[in-house]
Amino acid sequence: MSNYQADDAEYMADEYDMEDIDDDVDEEFRSRDMAASDSDVDEYDYSNNKSADTSAAQARRGKDIQGIPWERLNITREKYRQTRLEQYKNYENVPHSGEGSGKDCKDTKKGSAYYEFRRNSRSVKSTILHFQLRNLVWATSKHDVYLMSHYSVVHWSSLTCSRSQVLNVSGHVAPTEKHPGSLLEGFSQTQVSTLAVKDKLLVAGGFQGELICKHLDRPGVSFCSRTTYDDNAITNAVEIYASPSGAVHFTASNNDCGVRDFDMEKYQLSKHFRFGWPVNHSSLSPDGKLLVIVGDNPDGLLVDSDSGKTIMSLSGHLDFSFASAWHPDGVTFATGNQDKTCRIWDARNLSKSVAVLKGNLGAIRSIRYSSDGRYMATAEPADFVHVYDAKSGYEEEQEIDFFGEISGISFSPDTESLFIGVWDRTYGSLLEYGRCRNYSYLDSLI
Repeated sequence: MSNYQADDAEYMADEYDMEDIDDDVDEEFRSRDMAASDSDVDEYDYSNNKSADTSAAQARRGKDIQGIPWERLNITREKYRQTRLEQYKNYENVPHSGEGSGKDCKDTKKGSAYYEFRRNSRSVKSTILHFQLRNLVWATSKHDVYLMSHYSVVHWSSLTCSRSQVLNVSGHVAPTEKHPGSLLEGFSQTQVSTLAVKDKLLVAGGFQGELICKHLDRPGVSFCSRTTYDDNAITNAVEIYASPSGAVHFTASNNDCGVRDFDMEKYQLSKHFRFGWPVNHSSLSPDGKLLVIVGDNPDGLLVDSDSGKTIMSLSGHLDFSFASAWHPDGVTFATGNQDKTCRIWDARNLSKSVAVLKGNLGAIRSIRYSSDGRYMATAEPADFVHVYDAKSGYEEEQEIDFFGEISGISFSPDTESLFIGVWDRTYGSLLEYGRCRNYSYLDSLI
């Protein structure tokens, strides 16, 4: 990935925020500058402004789901969307990769409705530190979600519409438990680049290779480690999983070309693989035998998870990849790339991808499958989340359309909820969607 520093956040805001296309839109979308929105006072005031949230009932009555007052602006939503599509700048490491990736793309049927809007919570502000890394939202139930909000990991309950701070990394963070290999001195002012929450474990990765591990059912931090002291050490992605023995592990993908596996039962590094380029994301197959590796190379890799040896290269993408995910069937998996495509692969025949799905604005930066394997969600850098019907062979999709950079997407483990983090100076929020169910058996009661 790009050797990007967190103090370049203003560059990210200037480059990737909504374009200044109309004075009224500019006033609404840019009413507060970055410094002001990051202040404790503003964050406190904003987090208590529940009146700014939008409910499903209000949306049905015609209110914009993000609370944008289009009726007061000199531009319509449709016109602004068109201008946004024309002006948004997709970040590419390989020039013109987005233009060259369209020829193989599948034409999907849009207009499906798998998840319906429930609530937009502007009272919880989802934020990003690195413009290429968008895995900062994790749901642990249909009501519970964890996300980064400035220098805090926040728990949000959609049931009570309340937020609580789980971990603050703005100051000094040190482990309260003693484990061999744990850095007892901890870290100061960690800049969190990636996050994962699963099985009561929270792992935050940092710009300097930091790993902070906290059990949600215990006070304090359990374990701190620094993967490497290389200059370009950023932790790009973390994946938590249960080993065949039942022990909780996590895999960390780093910019130093390494993938490391940590055993959280023993609190120690159990595997360390090195590759020829920075690893931006890795995904372990459901049976734990295969790893998908993607990073600063157009070709990805399928490797043996025990030895780290390459089984097959994945050829087809034109730029660097930042996302991957396995279907629960353990046969198919997906990769997301800055060439604006998501490719679907069959592990039994990797000579070419079985489907290529095209985004609207930019890179596919995050991919999630629902636990039942029915749906796959992909997130572009901004404005669009695509939910595909995997059961139909990705022929049909629901396109969720809003405005703002996407900090992360997450299905709840029971598939009933889909959460989307939106990063924007004014309209930063957490979008919540609920799975549409056809309860036709109730018709007999009407």
